[in-house]
Amino acid sequence: MRQSGAERFRGGAVREGNREGMIRRMHAARSPEQTESIKNTIRAWAAELGFSDLRFVRPRLDVAAARLADWLAQGYHGEMAYMARHAGLRADPAALLPGARTVLVARMDYLPAGVRAPPLPDRAWIARYALGRDYHKTLRQRLLRLAERIAAEFGPLQQRACTDSAPLMEVEIACQGGLGWRGKHTLLLDRTGSWFFLGELLVDLDLPADPPVEGHCGRCTACIDACPTGAIVAPYVLDARRCIAYLTIEHTGPIPIELRPLLGHRVYGCDDCQIACPWNRFAQPARVADFNPRPGLHGAALIDLFAWSEAEFEARMAGSPIRRIGWERWLRNLAVALGNAPRTPAIEAALRARADHPSELVCEHVAWALGHRANDG
Repeated sequence: MRQSGAERFRGGAVREGNREGMIRRMHAARSPEQTESIKNTIRAWAAELGFSDLRFVRPRLDVAAARLADWLAQGYHGEMAYMARHAGLRADPAALLPGARTVLVARMDYLPAGVRAPPLPDRAWIARYALGRDYHKTLRQRLLRLAERIAAEFGPLQQRACTDSAPLMEVEIACQGGLGWRGKHTLLLDRTGSWFFLGELLVDLDLPADPPVEGHCGRCTACIDACPTGAIVAPYVLDARRCIAYLTIEHTGPIPIELRPLLGHRVYGCDDCQIACPWNRFAQPARVADFNPRPGLHGAALIDLFAWSEAEFEARMAGSPIRRIGWERWLRNLAVALGNAPRTPAIEAALRARADHPSELVCEHVAWALGHRANDG
């Protein structure tokens, strides 16, 4: 790319072009066929960038905002105070980009090739989305390149790229655009499963909206039944406070003692509800190499990961989404997994080596792991 998207579009800046502007082209395109042709052109550019689908949405979020308010009132968001702090913004994309008229919501598949069955109990189980490069960077860069392509072809453009990094109801928006339907586990789902990321490009262009699709979960409750901690408290309702993804990633303090045995050897995130979903039998593998598992991470021995120094953690997790939880929480999670692992002298020794760790959080979980293992014996 001759000039980075961040330089050309930072803060929604307008790029001046010599060609006829997109808005003028929209007015000139009187027939549905002409506007659909423009949309298909943009979809083709998205496909060239590794996106597997792209939809156009004129979101209406009043109903979703009311559901969010009820969810927050139940306290289901736990420590995620930002969910409540930015609740109003989530229902108004124009607050994120003044003048925004259309949201382009894109899908990028991330299922790593060759990663199907969970690893053995003495090996680290890491959510599949986190085995490769941090998706925020990959999707944002490619959305900005898509914005650059649109501006180069059609003229001045105001835009903002979002990749789970702004208060936006992305699943609801994707549903409204027909990218899929909301599964009972609350994730976006379609006939090729749910192993994909979402990214959004807010633009000040008037583009016709794509229609939604019907849901196809029927009477199936596989995702609800599979949740190890019972976090899916009702169809389409998740109590994050019990969710293993929340507990191992977002939660900063001690993991509730009653939930620790239920974590098993999951040390970062949880895929159980997605693994159980019948639609994921038809999931498409990742097309972008960024999501290939980094060497030595998938199925790594728990004791090997637990032995990392802070410097090793920082170096080995550079560019990984796992890095954001920090070394202390990483050790916390691993201590719980080691407490749940099969009894071996090597695991006992690994835990005892961290028994006097400077972090009170780590020490408490190591002590629990040693006691839990002793009680199991």
